[in-house]
Amino acid sequence: MPLKKRVLVPAAAAVAAASLLAAPAAAPSPAAAAPPAAARPAANPAFDFSRPEVVASGLTVPWGLAFLPDGSALVSERVSARILRLSPGSAPVEVAKLSGVQARGESGLLGIAVSPTYAEDKYVYAYYTSASDNRIVRFKLAASPQQEVLLSGIPKNTFHDGGRIQFGPDGLLYASTGDAGQSANAQNPATPAGKILRMRPDGSPAPGNPDPKTVVYSLGHRNVQGLAWGGGHMYASEFGQDTWDEVNHIVAGGNYGWPKVEGPGGPPTYIAPIATWHTKEASPSGAAVAGDTLYTAALAGKRLWLVPLDGKGGSSGTPTAVLQGTYGRLRTVAVGPDGWLWLTTSNRDGRGSPAATDDRILRFPPIRR
Repeated sequence: MPLKKRVLVPAAAAVAAASLLAAPAAAPSPAAAAPPAAARPAANPAFDFSRPEVVASGLTVPWGLAFLPDGSALVSERVSARILRLSPGSAPVEVAKLSGVQARGESGLLGIAVSPTYAEDKYVYAYYTSASDNRIVRFKLAASPQQEVLLSGIPKNTFHDGGRIQFGPDGLLYASTGDAGQSANAQNPATPAGKILRMRPDGSPAPGNPDPKTVVYSLGHRNVQGLAWGGGHMYASEFGQDTWDEVNHIVAGGNYGWPKVEGPGGPPTYIAPIATWHTKEASPSGAAVAGDTLYTAALAGKRLWLVPLDGKGGSSGTPTAVLQGTYGRLRTVAVGPDGWLWLTTSNRDGRGSPAATDDRILRFPPIRR
């Protein structure tokens, strides 16, 4: 499927659309409205959301989630700078605490990733906010590990820090950054802010980047917090400002429009999202692909969105939601090596209403067909 470019809306249609959005009883966005049951595509593979298993509880703002070769999970806590090791049926174990983390607002210890060659090198990667910047480091698990700084100087703020890191199918490390509250950063190729970055495991620019001298892979982003791959395509979930949140199909050198455009519409020089929601319905953070479905965890929306994929970099139908209001704010979603769908809550981040057991790590089993 060729990339879907943004299209210009005729003035009359734009006025009509603006009137609809301003109406007191505005209809939900097309991407958020559930289609009739007969038209709704079934996820494949699907997960049984009626059979949750609590892997861990009593955590404080878990953010990053990654898996070790033995199947156990690592989770980062944004404020405490701890990394915990989780195994179903066992209590969490602290395996590292990173020094130099300064957590304020949305910043702190954010994403983590496990080296694809962990069995040989034992490296774990982290994205965090320091006193001066956001940075990416790697280290070996220890009570107070020695850190190797791979990339520093990513602009920071108390919000719009991005922070997701993940190894792609190509064995390269990808990182999402926010615009750090300065929207012009997103279109400025000289800064890593408001970008998706791609690098070798040592932090150097990856071969095949649009500019071989930099780690910038795509630009025009406001605050990406979810990265996912499926069917040979890369996707990202992104926070909008006041109107539209997005899921985008990511390509090398792609420009996704911020701050010139938010959501659908805009000049054809920008790549249009494959799914959008009003911000109160989503605020999408983590993302994962399983089969023909992209899952994205919604913070403000307090639900898990399912976006059907067409296998060509686009969507094949209308997104649907599950777990609406069940667990509160949802931060990270991942498919574990066990085949279960893992999910983290974020109810102790200052914007939620935590239950006594929050924050929690849950997992849901696949439906066997």
